[in-house]
Amino acid sequence: MKTVGIIPARYSSTRLPGKPLIDICGHPMIWWVYHRTLKAQKISEIYVATDDIRIEKVCRENNIPVLMTVADHTTAANRLYEVSKTVDADLYIQINGDEPLISTDAITAAIPEEVCLEREFGTNVITEIENTAELMDSSNIKVVFDEDMNARYMSRNPIPYPYKSINFKYYKHVGIISYNKKMLEFYANSEPGRFEKIEGIDTLRFIDYGKQLRLVYVPHCFSFSVDTEKDLEIVRERLMHEER
Repeated sequence: MKTVGIIPARYSSTRLPGKPLIDICGHPMIWWVYHRTLKAQKISEIYVATDDIRIEKVCRENNIPVLMTVADHTTAANRLYEVSKTVDADLYIQINGDEPLISTDAITAAIPEEVCLEREFGTNVITEIENTAELMDSSNIKVVFDEDMNARYMSRNPIPYPYKSINFKYYKHVGIISYNKKMLEFYANSEPGRFEKIEGIDTLRFIDYGKQLRLVYVPHCFSFSVDTEKDLEIVRERLMHEER
């Protein structure tokens, strides 16, 4: 089975312009994401997918495989679909370009032993929510699933609601998603569904249309995207500690 890791990287960012190229302990952020991904198992190839020549230039200077894509993609899944039209694979792994501390174990976990090629199929890493702040943060996408770990709903609000019982755990989406090509084709050729429009969660489209998105639980999976200068301080401190 051929699995390709794709790291979407945009230069534009409201809070941190040029985010993929920001220096972190002597390397651009995109370098850290790529080298973390290299440590994951079962990935045949890894590419950065960007629409900006500045990011392309830095990738080439750092020997990071890079593909230029068009600039008008509104989501990472659309960018992955464009890549899938020129890079053949059984499975495409979306790896966030703003997570220099990304878990390599979680990337590996997103890759199933077998991939269904006949119909739309994808996986999404989840982990348990371990504190109240995470639970109430609308940027943490909460998920519910059936006994076979198929996603049933995702929300920015805490779900399920503890009306008759508090004997359960909350889980959140981690930004590592895999798709077969049929799933990417479906996404690129469909309109946002009912609940995606309400919640503003891209992956709800698969649930809206009844596609199979299998959730993969990874315990204590640290997920931290860099969106602010404060986030940069946290990441730099943690990486300096790891490098010692």
